[in-house]
Amino acid sequence: MKRRDLMGAAALPWALPSKAQTLKRLRVGMDIAEVAFDPPRVSDRTSSMVNAHIFESPLSYDPLAPGAKLIPLTAAALPEVSADQRRFVFTLKPGIFFSPDPAFGGRPRELVAEDYVYSIKRYYDPRIPTEHLYQFENAKILGLAELRKAALAGKRGLDYDAPCEGLRALDRYRFQVLLAEPDPRFVLLFASTTFSAALAREVVERYGEDIGAHPVGTGPFVLKDWRRGSRVLLARSPSYREHRYDAEPAADDAEGLALLARLKGRRLPMLDEIELAIILEEQPRWLAFHGGDIDALEMPPKMAPVVVPKGQLLPALARRGVQARFTLDASVRHTFFNQDDAHLGGLQPARVALRRAIALAYDNLLELRHAHGGQGLPAQSMVVPGVYGYDPLLKGDFGRGELARARALLDTFGYRDRDGDGWREHPDGSPLRLRLAGLNDSRQRAINEVWEKQMRLLGLHIDFELGQFGELIKNALAGRLQMWSYAWTSTMPDADFFLGLAYGPNSGQSNDARFRMPLYDRAYERQRAMPDGPERLSAMREAQRLQLAYMPYLPHFHGLRVDLTHAHVLGYRRHRFARDWWRYVDVQGSP
Repeated sequence: MKRRDLMGAAALPWALPSKAQTLKRLRVGMDIAEVAFDPPRVSDRTSSMVNAHIFESPLSYDPLAPGAKLIPLTAAALPEVSADQRRFVFTLKPGIFFSPDPAFGGRPRELVAEDYVYSIKRYYDPRIPTEHLYQFENAKILGLAELRKAALAGKRGLDYDAPCEGLRALDRYRFQVLLAEPDPRFVLLFASTTFSAALAREVVERYGEDIGAHPVGTGPFVLKDWRRGSRVLLARSPSYREHRYDAEPAADDAEGLALLARLKGRRLPMLDEIELAIILEEQPRWLAFHGGDIDALEMPPKMAPVVVPKGQLLPALARRGVQARFTLDASVRHTFFNQDDAHLGGLQPARVALRRAIALAYDNLLELRHAHGGQGLPAQSMVVPGVYGYDPLLKGDFGRGELARARALLDTFGYRDRDGDGWREHPDGSPLRLRLAGLNDSRQRAINEVWEKQMRLLGLHIDFELGQFGELIKNALAGRLQMWSYAWTSTMPDADFFLGLAYGPNSGQSNDARFRMPLYDRAYERQRAMPDGPERLSAMREAQRLQLAYMPYLPHFHGLRVDLTHAHVLGYRRHRFARDWWRYVDVQGSP
């Protein structure tokens, strides 16, 4: 295909205005279909981004500060924290209102402390499927586990009116959380709408199981229109409060300083609408951007050699005013191995050897080039660079395509071709078949080609199961998938999230591998209770070494996100941990 063919225009599956608009609308191309808009129930990137602009947590992150600087959002200030890191008191700003909804009977509805108490309790309700409950269970909020047990025993929903020692409103604007054990980083949960979005009880009760289609929050936008799997339209909330742009970029951040000088004091949000186009395939998504039908998108990885050859934006695009911004994402693409699976699960030496052989034989660099346009940093562990606990000296011996070592390991533990069909069997002679799940798109098909090639050279038979993201999540939580290759992205600047992926009690939630090992659990629990410092880093390193030794997860790479915007888009700056950065974006003039 010639370059001019790649640069042609593409029609979207829904009409977009082509002329100058009176409304300020940001049009964004997304590569993953949304699931719904109820924070406890979703974890996909698109739904989470939408939720972060409709709902609000008490805290957020400074949009320009280096690292991850916590700032108040609906809270009046950072929380009061006791010396023993067990008591947390949040005070809300008065005068914050939910967006209008029929559930409020035509009256303004102010955000109050009880809304956060109710919203956190929803994670404990057995009727609500969630993979995020473990974050609160690990923190051990006093009394909530007992409320959940009572609901489970009675086969009913949670009693939201039952008093709870560890979570209660102190008055109209203050709520308190009490933990059974110290948790020095507990406040990070309150800087993410994934864990601490405020919902109004009357809205949830009005819409019931359909609440995911009726999100009502205190954030800067409301859901105006939704065509499932195709289009999401957000509009400025008519009740959003006075909120002005401010930030603290580093002294050497020229781009950030210029942005602050231009936007400081502007009322947020600066946009009237945000329109998301769900375009799953890479080339149509790119062509929509190049043709001007969308304003911003994360660059499709396979387009990298054309769009940013050698890391530099194509001059023809730069002359048009297109901007490219590179961010190492707080994510790890990996493959989990289900430890309950009859073929490759368990802690027996032969099963550990099988997983390690697969990890040795797989070629991360080949996948990165073949399926992702080289846009990533090969992983050395499940922990992402730039978070507390990342150890640059810890290097695993996986993902290097070392077929000779992998074959020798399988031979040693009895995985041989016993029937002459060209495929290895289990040591007892029974058939050995791998099954890898993934999304039904061109990128996954390219990934599958790498898996098929490497496993064939290793002598292992592998089949592929393709499905939609929501379906795969359900099957993973139920333990029905043997292997799944996808990415976890953290909203926290701490390695605890990535270490928690192998914590036994998190099985059936974030621990998709269903890995259970007492020695690992003790190391994880030790680091979780410690303040930051050398002792905690030592415990974190021990946990990472156990992950690499027993291989419940095969880490592949950390994604390099390249955000492309047209010249009329201002302030489009991705934050590694926040999800609400569209509230800081402006568009000026005609597309």
